[in-house]
Amino acid sequence: MRFKYRISIMNENTLEESWRTHLSRFNVLIFIVSFFIITFILLTLLIFATPLRYYLPGYQDSGNRLTIIQQSLKFDSLEREMNLMNAYLVVLKENIEGNFENREKHALDTVTFKQIASDVLEKTSREAEFVKKYEETEKYNLSAVLSSESEKMYVFFRPVDGVIASTFKPKEGEFGIKIITSPLETVKSIQEGRVIFTGYTFDNEWVIQLLHDNNYISIYKNNQRLMKSTGDYVKAGESIAVTGDKSANSASKYFYFEIWKNGNPINPQEVITFRE
Repeated sequence: MRFKYRISIMNENTLEESWRTHLSRFNVLIFIVSFFIITFILLTLLIFATPLRYYLPGYQDSGNRLTIIQQSLKFDSLEREMNLMNAYLVVLKENIEGNFENREKHALDTVTFKQIASDVLEKTSREAEFVKKYEETEKYNLSAVLSSESEKMYVFFRPVDGVIASTFKPKEGEFGIKIITSPLETVKSIQEGRVIFTGYTFDNEWVIQLLHDNNYISIYKNNQRLMKSTGDYVKAGESIAVTGDKSANSASKYFYFEIWKNGNPINPQEVITFRE
């Protein structure tokens, strides 16, 4: 490898030696390796330091990519806010005009509805026995079945399964009730209606409000996440939110529920049966 060879260039006419050098195989190897390394470095600098890098397949400018992502997120947020505002305006217009007809409303599946009702309003054996005795006693009482033709019967579903921790106290600013629920408990709509408000507050976390027939409004607070958006139509007993949390910091949090009618709060315990 280190044996040297003499390389010379001679003039063909005069046989005069014009140039000569001494090389070995090791020197030739070093020269070839150095040539390829220098060529690679020069090509790399030429590509990445000049606009030629934009012609490489799969190459993207990180600065432009970050800007595109930020603009896309901003556009998505603006589009969502615009859709929510449009839905809110549509619901507000229908309320002002008194038009509560739901164009997206479909016929209820009787079998499915009965299944949901039986799951939500499941009776114990003692309740079933009491109802049976009461029906046997009152079935011949005409006063028990006569009612005004204009009177409409409203049945409210229980929003969550839990134990009441605080009752209705409007004089103390408690316009609803607090309920202790299991972690990640499903929140259900007490009656069919339309969502008129969804939002997040620091005091009550995620809040959702529903407008029902006869000017009933139900408010569900302290939810972990919502499953419906403003303007959505929901059926009675349909899931609308999830409340409760597995973290230790939320141990003092309660599910808060209110019912309003014609601008006045009413006691939820007077129209819905809860566990105490």
